[in-house]
Amino acid sequence: MATDTLSKYRAKRDFQKTSEPSGDTPIEKASRRRFVIQKHAASRLHYDLRLEVRGVFKSWAVTKGPSLDPRDKRLAVEVEDHPLDYGDFEGTIPKGQYGGGTVMVWDRGYWEPEGQKGPERALEKGELKFRLDGQRLQGSFVLVRMRNDRDRGNRSNWLLIKHRDAFALEDHGSDIVEENQTSVASGRTMEAIASGKGRQPAAFIVKGGKVRADAVWGSDGGAPADPRRSKRQNAKRPTEDAPAELPDFIAPQLCETVERPPSGADWVHEIKFDGYRVQMRVFDNEVTLKTRKGLDWTAKFTEIADGASALPDAILDGEICALDEQGAPDFAALQAALSERKTGDLVFFAFDLLFDRNEDLRARPLSDRKDRLATLLNNAPSNPRIRFVEHFETGGDAVLKSACKLSLEGIVSKRADAPYQSGRTHTWAKSKCRAGHEVVIGGYARINGRFRSLLVGVYRKDHLIYVGRVGTGFAAKKLEGLLPELEALETARSSFTGTGSPRQDRDVVWVKPELVAEIEFAGWTADGLVRQAAFKALRKDKPASEVEVDLPAPAAGTVTPEPGPAARQGRGKNAKVEVMGVLISSPDKPLWPDANDDGPVTKEELARYYEAVGAWLIRHIAGRPCSIIRAPDGINGEQFFQRHAMQGTSNLLELVEVFGDRKPYLQIDRLEGLSAVAQIAAVELHPWNCQPGKPEVPGRLVFDLDPGPDVAFSTVVAAAREMKDRLEELGLVSFCKTTGGKGLHVVTPLAATKRKALSWPQAKAFAYDVCRQMARDNPDLYLVKMTKSLRTGRIFLDYLRNDRMSTAVAPLSPRARAGATVSMPLTWAQVKADLDPRRFTVRTAPRLLTKTSAWEDYCDCERPLEQAIKRLGKTRNLA
Repeated sequence: MATDTLSKYRAKRDFQKTSEPSGDTPIEKASRRRFVIQKHAASRLHYDLRLEVRGVFKSWAVTKGPSLDPRDKRLAVEVEDHPLDYGDFEGTIPKGQYGGGTVMVWDRGYWEPEGQKGPERALEKGELKFRLDGQRLQGSFVLVRMRNDRDRGNRSNWLLIKHRDAFALEDHGSDIVEENQTSVASGRTMEAIASGKGRQPAAFIVKGGKVRADAVWGSDGGAPADPRRSKRQNAKRPTEDAPAELPDFIAPQLCETVERPPSGADWVHEIKFDGYRVQMRVFDNEVTLKTRKGLDWTAKFTEIADGASALPDAILDGEICALDEQGAPDFAALQAALSERKTGDLVFFAFDLLFDRNEDLRARPLSDRKDRLATLLNNAPSNPRIRFVEHFETGGDAVLKSACKLSLEGIVSKRADAPYQSGRTHTWAKSKCRAGHEVVIGGYARINGRFRSLLVGVYRKDHLIYVGRVGTGFAAKKLEGLLPELEALETARSSFTGTGSPRQDRDVVWVKPELVAEIEFAGWTADGLVRQAAFKALRKDKPASEVEVDLPAPAAGTVTPEPGPAARQGRGKNAKVEVMGVLISSPDKPLWPDANDDGPVTKEELARYYEAVGAWLIRHIAGRPCSIIRAPDGINGEQFFQRHAMQGTSNLLELVEVFGDRKPYLQIDRLEGLSAVAQIAAVELHPWNCQPGKPEVPGRLVFDLDPGPDVAFSTVVAAAREMKDRLEELGLVSFCKTTGGKGLHVVTPLAATKRKALSWPQAKAFAYDVCRQMARDNPDLYLVKMTKSLRTGRIFLDYLRNDRMSTAVAPLSPRARAGATVSMPLTWAQVKADLDPRRFTVRTAPRLLTKTSAWEDYCDCERPLEQAIKRLGKTRNLA
């Protein structure tokens, strides 16, 4: 079968001119299915995904490369099958040959299909769910054939989508491509491969006339796919790793930002150094020092480079710092040392060892790598400029507390059993003593002709959003170096966008947004501005376009507790509290009399509720205009319905233009935006039901089952299950949630197609037809008219939520109702006769959310509505 499917592959290539494998050599069967992803600089740069199926690689060209963000839907164009020995191909296809250009082995490993169907059947049906176990990519993915390609044209288009699991990374999911620029097979860059320099990938081992493909997949000892399995996998590894030449550069592993250090015996904690991240490469006594972006800064740190030349061949990861009189890192002193070229006292703090001579150590646990690093440095001649970073195995909270007392920046926590993985990962986490941030300078203010403050912002997509002024931290020497750089970039226009941007003033000078400053600040105001910001230094190692908001995430699986009575009594009457970096005024003001218990629910508790459930909630409101119900004096006072931005709207909220309305709508796309709406007492969130970022395209249907008087809730439950069954018959997947009141919502996610977009009238008409059929089949129980006089003893099937400007309460949104109930997402197993919606409140929901799998596959269950409309038409005709 492999021979037949490779005919198209062979017909496109002249193997006298290209070094690509012909596929003629038989491949010994492996115990697991293999996959490879090859970076391919052909006429257009793309990434080729190849999955082993029945003796060949089924292949797709992924235009932008894979992403770990489940919201990213990558176009994957199906191409011809490739032979299995293509998985080791790395080199340059000659110009003029099919696919001419450089090819790199970007990732490889093993894969397994998921679900009941075999891979052949799943591919035939157009939906293949699978799990990758690679050196860079792990976890569940799905390939979905686009609906307009169901006729199986010559080059069918698919979408590659990451499933939501432990390996998903929403905020930085696409960074996996940008931050991994070397081959997993040879460690070379595309440039090195094109020039023919460096180590070639390990060759297939021929045994008995056959090629052992497993030899290549295991020879380089790639990082284990799951850090939790690393101990078990390393136990099976040989004592010596396969020889490997030093790569020119390895993209560094990066940290997540967290509020509190992770706890547990599997974590170790290091001091966070306030300096420049630098990778040291030693080869034949020649030292190269590169920044996190791969820039060669060896000439800036000549004394450190000279001192490291006595080390054996190795690649070390570390930080270059200047130390103050107490021996603590001082970033401003580092900047001064560089500008004055007095770098003799700088220190390279080494905290990881990636290569030791010709051994690639990245797959080994951190504990092993640090032991090897300590041994390497201890055996080298003593050098005060190169120091080993010790770590602490005690509780992270205690280490952070000690670091803060010493006025250090914070700590970095690392999984002791985890491999080294380029890019941002969950196995390294940083927690800071005082909030620090990078900002882009967009202008500066003067008073009486003298410098007063910087006007700074951060990027949100392509827009520079103003985040306030930095007015302290400018010593005379700092200003002396800063002012010439500002004056060189002066421009006539402001680069800031958004309603909160500063206006033109005779004392304000605009500059081109090219300089990046590091600041310290005391948190965010409710308006999204930095509070008590102090200038530290300019950063020359990061481009302005990469500066975005960096907020700490809550510790995994934790629920932020509300402060106890003692804490509340200890603060002043009008004191503000900080939640997700936002100041909450009047935190003790009651918004609900109680939560089906004895205590009132305060404004602060609302903010902490949003903090606890925000990571889940934000996925269902981001990208959609969102109306809010505000109750500044509590739910028993006057309530306000707000959909448009108002004067003073927080910069932490998005403003979106909607066709037909001159006023911009509110949109909540970020976690800290939830704190901003809590500050204005937004007790309910009502997003549109559109596709994210596409207000004109329906993204989900909501069927509101609203019972009349005297209808038992068990009857509503039965109605929800009937609605689920009807939607399943039409090919749609549905989910259920409480409304926070007496009803239930049945929700079905819709997939967007590239054909003529589904219209709102079509979506509304479909919802109406489903409800009307259900009411016709049982008119004594259901009705589709709102008339109150008809609703006694019946359930109103409300289809009206499915119009363009209609909204439905968001899952997990609180309700402005007695008991502080919330709209709780449910599994269908929970939707049973004894379900009690009153148990889901702002106090109980966060903890219950950590124990449920409700809606976890929501995004994987999006289905196009067009097919369901056709099926509904057929059933109507049969009736």
